[in-house]
Amino acid sequence: MKKTKHTEEKIIGAVKQMEAGRPVKEMAREMGVTDQTLYNWKSKYGGNGA
Repeated sequence: MKKTKHTEEKIIGAVKQMEAGRPVKEMAREMGVTDQTLYNWKSKYGGNGA
């Protein structure tokens, strides 16, 4: 499995910011990932109450 440079805590924080209405493009640029990666994270980690 491929290692990531982002911790699960950072990913969940980013997902929460997305759900709060922060622009995805701005977050993607800050974190150094693509928009699609953020949407994939949202589908995986979003809405789980974590």
